[in-house]
Amino acid sequence: MADRTAVPATSGPPQRPATLPSLTGLRFLAALLVFVYHTSYLVGPLRPDAPITFFADLDVAQPVADFFLPAGRIGVSFFFVLSGFVLAWSATPGDRITAFYRRRVLKIYPNHIVTWALALWLFASTTPVEAWLSNLFLVHTFSNRADIAMSVNFPSWSLCAEVLFYALFPLFIVLVRRIREQALWLWAAGMVAGVAVMAAVTKAFMAGGAPSPFGDLTANQEWFGYAFPPPRLFEFVLGMILARIVAAGRWPRIGLPTSTALFCLGYWAALTVPDPYNFSLTTVVPIGMILCSAASSDLRGGNGPLGSRPMVWLGNVSFAFYLVQGIVVFYGRPEVLGTRTYDTLPAIGMLAVLFLANLLAAWLLYSLVEQPVMRRWSRGRKRPAPDTAPGTAQQTPARSKGPVPSGEVV
Repeated sequence: MADRTAVPATSGPPQRPATLPSLTGLRFLAALLVFVYHTSYLVGPLRPDAPITFFADLDVAQPVADFFLPAGRIGVSFFFVLSGFVLAWSATPGDRITAFYRRRVLKIYPNHIVTWALALWLFASTTPVEAWLSNLFLVHTFSNRADIAMSVNFPSWSLCAEVLFYALFPLFIVLVRRIREQALWLWAAGMVAGVAVMAAVTKAFMAGGAPSPFGDLTANQEWFGYAFPPPRLFEFVLGMILARIVAAGRWPRIGLPTSTALFCLGYWAALTVPDPYNFSLTTVVPIGMILCSAASSDLRGGNGPLGSRPMVWLGNVSFAFYLVQGIVVFYGRPEVLGTRTYDTLPAIGMLAVLFLANLLAAWLLYSLVEQPVMRRWSRGRKRPAPDTAPGTAQQTPARSKGPVPSGEVV
């Protein structure tokens, strides 16, 4: 009798996966976009009297903040599309849903609990109980109250969306695998259209509340179009469909330079179009192109810089690098340096120091928490698997050879 808790197989036996190291390297670039956005803040969220930026000259600090304003939003969108791509690419036909959920919980919650506890101890001890409790269980952005949705460790808001993605993934993978290959591009276009529709709905129907401090929208529009998890499902499912397109050999020979150039055009558009159309709409297509180009290059045996050993290492610590920014950047920078700012060249040097401090904190979290937990418990009990190593057998949708990226995406 078939295991009713298993993700249905497509066809053929499981195969030992190859790796797509470039996708691991891309994870860090997405986290870096968020870092440059956070470090460009003129005023920090914890101490209104203390800047985050190191630039003393407002004629420098303001343009830098304006230029990197879309970067954080785009970096998060990159994570969402990448997450869908990797999970669909690496889903094992016949893998138990319980095993999938165990791996996802172990990937997210240990790091989250550590940073959550540190944030409570260092600066969030007065957080209302409904805020810190909902934050602990990663459901806080389902509330449109700012003191709940952006509570405790601020970067954790995006994990609420990831938890929703993971909860629905066993259903989505079945549906995505049933799409005819000839219709994959049409469905991908439909997901992009969904992103556009959500932006239009946000603008037209979600007005109300106080003005948002992050743009031209109200706080309610900012919440619905950016932090509320369900509208972000379109980006996640787009990544899943793109994984099938690459696996089916239907990705055209578009290289990373072209995809990157289009991403830069999308970023420029994000600087010019109004909120919320610059949250992800202007760059979601180039992001998908970059992922598909990088994956296709790896499948052809390309050894680009994204797949180099340093970039893979940075990609592996990228989840921790993202999570510790609330503590290192928003708390640590003003606590250590207060209101101190600098001339342009010393400010750039101090920004490099802050980057290294954030990277060191990320490495500690990764090496002391994330990596030991995943090594110890992510594979569960060993089961007979003559063709693959236990817990690592992964296969792409039908007709693919089943390579997966190194590491896991959050």
